[in-house]
Amino acid sequence: MRSSEISIPPGHQPGNIEWPTGTPDPAVSFTTVHQSILDKQTFEQRIASRESVSSPSKAGIFVHGFNTNFQEALYRLAQMTADADVDGMPILFAWPSEAKTTGYVADKESVTYSRDRLTELLMMLSRKQSGKRISLIGHSMGAWLTVEALRQLRLAHNDATINRLNVVLAAPDIDVDVFSSQMDVIGPLSPPMTVLVSRDDIALSISSKIGGERPRLGMLNVDDPRVQEAAFRANLQIIDISSLKASDGLNHDRFVSLATLYGRLAVGSNRPGQDMRRAGAFVFNTVGTTLATPFSLVGSAVAGE
Repeated sequence: MRSSEISIPPGHQPGNIEWPTGTPDPAVSFTTVHQSILDKQTFEQRIASRESVSSPSKAGIFVHGFNTNFQEALYRLAQMTADADVDGMPILFAWPSEAKTTGYVADKESVTYSRDRLTELLMMLSRKQSGKRISLIGHSMGAWLTVEALRQLRLAHNDATINRLNVVLAAPDIDVDVFSSQMDVIGPLSPPMTVLVSRDDIALSISSKIGGERPRLGMLNVDDPRVQEAAFRANLQIIDISSLKASDGLNHDRFVSLATLYGRLAVGSNRPGQDMRRAGAFVFNTVGTTLATPFSLVGSAVAGE
């Protein structure tokens, strides 16, 4: 486990990570200004100390996806935290990715190996956070890990932890039938689990081909009546965010822009103030619409490995 403090440059553009070139310069790039290794006891003490201050912060956990090294995941968390500009305690759950495009199978093994550790983290935060909600966002292959952790919690009858979670799956790299089986065990969540999808996600299209042309959850067509019916039945909120700009060339990272759109949710309408709490399948329209960020955190990043 590590504790990290990240400096965000004054000229930071929302949604971007200003990577250093050469020697990091806090004036123009993201910079790690302090980092330390924590044992389990010290990490839990840090969580407890944040809980004990006069304005205690909610916790938020980010689970990164395939082909992502620790530094990339850490700076992505810092970017979303800074852009949301809302109080909170950000935690990175960093599983050991190969961080290369040819490492898909190896990453799937690593993410499977990490299920117990994520479950333990969620249980610990549930104990330490005194009844507060915990935001949990999983991206890509990290979304599969997120849902597997929820499944393990439910099988262990740890309903108290599950009931504290606000869960968001961003571009989830999960076979649709596998997800259906997982949700049969997990059951409906309150508030509804949010699934962010894009029909033109190239990375998920490649993943589908690797998996034998099996459809991926992150590419669902929200206009399909079967998807709409399934969303209501499972108490899911499925949001097509294809109108948001992608920066990775694969249309796989659109979710990072959501932190800049902090506010209330008005999906597919011009009714600002609508809460992000109703099940169904929607298209997010950036024109005349504000979206509540699923990851509203600010402060120094604390990375959990």
